[in-house]
Amino acid sequence: MKHIVLSTIAALTLSTVASADATTLYSDPTTGQVFTQPGENRVKMGEFVDANTLETSGEKTTVIAKDSPEFLLGQETAPNMKFTASDNPDMWLKLGVRIQGTFENYQRDYEDAAKSDTNNWDAYLRRTRFEAAAGFSKNVSFTMDIRNDKANYQDDGEQKFNVGDAYLKISKPFGTSLVNFRLYRGKIDVSRTETVKSAYVLHYDRPHVADEAAQYITHNRRGTNAKMYGDWKKKIYYEVAFGDGVYSGKFKDAGGSSFDGDDFNQKSFFYGGKVVLSPFDGWEETKRTETYFGKGKHFEIGASYWNSPGIEYADSNVSQTIDHELINLEMSAHYKGAFVQAEWFQFDGVVKNWGEAETGKSSGWYVTGEYVIEALNYLAPFVRYENWDKYDGKGDWELESKMAGVNWYLRGNSTKVGLVFQEDTYGKDLGDYTDTRFKVTTQWFF
Repeated sequence: MKHIVLSTIAALTLSTVASADATTLYSDPTTGQVFTQPGENRVKMGEFVDANTLETSGEKTTVIAKDSPEFLLGQETAPNMKFTASDNPDMWLKLGVRIQGTFENYQRDYEDAAKSDTNNWDAYLRRTRFEAAAGFSKNVSFTMDIRNDKANYQDDGEQKFNVGDAYLKISKPFGTSLVNFRLYRGKIDVSRTETVKSAYVLHYDRPHVADEAAQYITHNRRGTNAKMYGDWKKKIYYEVAFGDGVYSGKFKDAGGSSFDGDDFNQKSFFYGGKVVLSPFDGWEETKRTETYFGKGKHFEIGASYWNSPGIEYADSNVSQTIDHELINLEMSAHYKGAFVQAEWFQFDGVVKNWGEAETGKSSGWYVTGEYVIEALNYLAPFVRYENWDKYDGKGDWELESKMAGVNWYLRGNSTKVGLVFQEDTYGKDLGDYTDTRFKVTTQWFF
């Protein structure tokens, strides 16, 4: 017990000695003292990353993102603070944080003059993340994050922390990039923009139709699952997965109303997969992101099919079993500062209205683009247009969204600010109103 207490004291003392240059630290477990030099009864405590580099077993690890240009506030940093075991460089711990804040004016204007319009000013944390990753061996690592989204959004209060990603990654167990595995809470690729980490998207409120895809097959596109994936020379990427299906709390009808029925049961696992091609030599996609800071080029096209069968529910006078099917097509390309991305979605098994047995299809698409101006310290205007028919057939179920904004990459994605205008128009069967938002966005990502 005494040794445990003294070791704890030694760990707490690190904050006072770590202000010096990165170095190997030693502790005496009998006294709890920490030293910067080896000696009798002193145990090596590992090596710590400073602001620049870490020397470990002849290898150098940096916290500057690979190939980062020089921004106004310096180079982009990788999202980590890394600790490596001194006697085994394959064992490590990475810690990171991400904060995204929004200040906005929100207005809702109804076409029906008898309904009351809305005009609110709001400031909230769009995302708060604490990220951690640990390496256990050359092939096995674990990644997870604790998150709190939309804290103080409108009148919703502080919200709660919960687990986002939490997956075990097994990389190249057979010595080839063609076969890798992810187990548990890892994303499945139902959409390119939903798969790209929110720190790397042009605007962290993604298209409405893509957000629906994120919930249509499995909870938040990362319900507990097993996935196999790989690539061949960055020319062909594939993934196949199966796992936990739809979450009743995100089960919605065509109008967007949440399920509040009497019974809900998922009778089968979801399953499906995706293929992405980079057909042109020299234009291979090496990293999924939505901004490239004026560097390089890529072109890719992709398609996926996902099915979440056997969704059994009872609501009012309706009791039935349906399947959720999703088809996704994607294309993205960039050449130096210019970037464009488009996706198309088709949903089958959409419930028209709760209390009715009718189901059908829904389809939508969006296109977005950015141009990074290096001469203006990486100021980057962007636009996005979205059109989604939330229930194919008769009636006005159309959602049209228009967005224009500008990002300023002060230190890449590590530190950026944005100014955004967004207008969303909902058809008569969706409420017949228009939402308008003016947003100032900020991001800190370390």
